[in-house]
Amino acid sequence: MPRLLLELFIVFAPLSLATIGGGQTIVADIQRQVVDVHHWMTAAQFVDAFAISRMAPGPGSLLVTLIGWQVAGLPGAIVATVAIFGPTLILIYAVARIWARYRGAQWQIVIEAGLRPVAAGMILAASYVLLQSLEGGLLALGIALASTAILMATRANAMILLCAGAAVFATGHALGLA
Repeated sequence: MPRLLLELFIVFAPLSLATIGGGQTIVADIQRQVVDVHHWMTAAQFVDAFAISRMAPGPGSLLVTLIGWQVAGLPGAIVATVAIFGPTLILIYAVARIWARYRGAQWQIVIEAGLRPVAAGMILAASYVLLQSLEGGLLALGIALASTAILMATRANAMILLCAGAAVFATGHALGLA
């Protein structure tokens, strides 16, 4: 069992540092390691674990917790979770300390200015992907765009817009508009 726990850690710790953009960015490599390389799970078991991790609240990286549980029970779940979150946590802590120490330095201002368009591009790309996968036709697209415009133009409560959008969609669907 200790060897299996070490293997779990060795597989997931390096992947922790590759999760830029969230856990979804490493799902393919997780699947390759877990199913093809180590044979800890079948492809069907992996898909089931992935589906459960998508339905559960929290970060998508919790998929590895489920894998660790499947592979080695509670100790496996703990080791896999520490492996996927630990290295990134340590790196972010170190970067945050350095960032705070040199607040206002010229190099920091340049980096922040350079990262703004990158962040904006990533947000736009994510929005595009989400809108592409949006089901519900033009009505759903219209609700999404209207909600976005309202949020950008006012200080409206997002939960109220979410409920209103659901009500409009349900009504439109009942009337045959969706």
